Amino acid sequence: MVKLDSISTEQRNPATSHIDEVSTLEIVRLMNQEDKKVALAVEAELPQIAKAVDVIYAALQSGGRLIYCGCGTSGRLGVLDAAECLPTFGAGRDMVDAVIAGGQSAMLVPVEGAEDNRDLGREDLEKLHFSGKDVLCGIAASGRTPYVLGAIAYAKSLGAATISVTCCPGSEVDTSADIGISPSPGPEVVTGSTRLKSGTAQKMVLNMLSTATMIKLGKVYGNLMVDVRASNEKLVERCVRIVRTATGADTAAACAALEQCNYSAKTAILMILRGIDAPAAEARLAQTQGRIAEALRIN
Repeated sequence: MVKLDSISTEQRNPATSHIDEVSTLEIVRLMNQEDKKVALAVEAELPQIAKAVDVIYAALQSGGRLIYCGCGTSGRLGVLDAAECLPTFGAGRDMVDAVIAGGQSAMLVPVEGAEDNRDLGREDLEKLHFSGKDVLCGIAASGRTPYVLGAIAYAKSLGAATISVTCCPGSEVDTSADIGISPSPGPEVVTGSTRLKSGTAQKMVLNMLSTATMIKLGKVYGNLMVDVRASNEKLVERCVRIVRTATGADTAAACAALEQCNYSAKTAILMILRGIDAPAAEARLAQTQGRIAEALRIN
């Protein structure tokens, strides 16, 4: 039986011990006060987060993938971050993917018992053909989830780099990974409900891991998401706006360039700034691994 008394995310918060007796405004004020602690907890882990980003970047540069692994809220956050890398950065499942205990149905309905199956963590990675080139990021607020521990053990057996994101420093998940990231935002507003502060802290860390990696991969120019996929009307308009912002061109010129390069904002920007056609812009980007700033310096 799991001993919850020894898990830091299961401790009771004295500041909210009477939250069921206060006004609605006071409930949300107490929650907001507790949420203010999350960013500071993540700040304390920045050196570890930066170290993890460098490991992920090196793996993706070499053809590997970032694979998230988790259960419940933690697993859903991993799936969410992986899914959002495609429209935001043009990074598909060949770069960032995720597994969650219980499979896709667990995104909407809890699959009881799946997180307690250590072998399932390994089996789910095998289904993704996980290899030593990949990086595993195990996410577990409590730091004890067997599913995640099984996945980390399997990844390490293949020689893959492992990262953990927990909210329990010194926990088994935290210490079993090569790089442990463990912000400690303190006891939850509702005891043990790690979808609250712990979930927010984990989401912030995952945002940093994926976004910083994509910036280093050249998928951001300035602070513009120049590898965005124009997969719907809003994103088409965003591509136009990105090209206009980066180049100073008007809407007509931005649209004309985008139409010549299959709505690649990155290519269109280089076309306009250097006065070259799409093939020439694509060739420059190939030389610089997609980094616009470097491509602009090519004579």
